[in-house]
Amino acid sequence: MRGRPSYIACTMKGRVMIIAVCVAGVWAAPASADPCEGALPYKGRAFSGVVRYVEDGDGQCVGPAGRPASWIEIRLADFYAPELREPGGIEATPRLERTVMDKPRACRAGRRSYDRVVATCTPGGRPVGSLLRTAGGAEGGRGRPT
Repeated sequence: MRGRPSYIACTMKGRVMIIAVCVAGVWAAPASADPCEGALPYKGRAFSGVVRYVEDGDGQCVGPAGRPASWIEIRLADFYAPELREPGGIEATPRLERTVMDKPRACRAGRRSYDRVVATCTPGGRPVGSLLRTAGGAEGGRGRPT
């Protein structure tokens, strides 16, 4: 019976395929991650930079041009936008981009949240959260839920 592969050959081929898919997934994962890799400042510390990347409706990275290794990932402390998978989440990202992208920010670090710092940032003295609320911010422009 040469035409029919054995059970062992079929299961082995299936295992190899599963391993190949898993390995490919591991290599592909970093490409979807945000590019912000800078060290996070301690709570209370002032820092500044130009907005280089917008992650979602209330997440951004600031730092020098062309140097993602020094970009600081920020979650806005004074504004809440819905998550991307929630209603209004997709629309919140371009709104933040229009408001902050490529503009300098002076920020003050608060607590940490996962791999980012929660911070209040001001362009020219006015907090980004209030700019977003006047621009028709997400979720009615509420403050961050506690």
